[in-house]
Amino acid sequence: MTSATSNDAIRDIAARVLDACRARRFKVASAESCTGGLVAGALTEIAGSSDVFDRGFVTYSDAAKHTMLGVAAVILERHGAVSRQTAEAMAEGALSVSKADLVVAITGIAGPGGGSPDKPVGLVHFAAAARDGERLHREKRYGDIGRSRVRKEAVAEALAMLELLAAAPRG
Repeated sequence: MTSATSNDAIRDIAARVLDACRARRFKVASAESCTGGLVAGALTEIAGSSDVFDRGFVTYSDAAKHTMLGVAAVILERHGAVSRQTAEAMAEGALSVSKADLVVAITGIAGPGGGSPDKPVGLVHFAAAARDGERLHREKRYGDIGRSRVRKEAVAEALAMLELLAAAPRG
């Protein structure tokens, strides 16, 4: 990526997600860790979003991931909070405890600390899921670009995944 995602770009993609979901009568939920509710905030910043956005879960701690979304303790123990497995379990959990048709989950290391050689600062895992069974996972390694920028880039990626699911043909 050559430049930071702008607030206008995030607003534009959030509006596209809402429009696509509205056209198909889809409800959306988010399950967020490192973004701390910023995806929910981007969607609800737009007037009229209440007909699409069902709810958001900010599950920053492992305990919150487990109690609010049902992420199995064994997943957290074996793979850690920042892993494909945890992101996917967060998405599944959000689907199971919401009225949403589409969900996105985000877990990562925004920094400045907390990284390791295996899981460096800037590593973010995303999972998106549709009630009809479609699943997406993405892993991004933004690098140590600063906490705010990692979080902003993660919001843009999560919204892009929701947009992709909202536009996908349904059988």
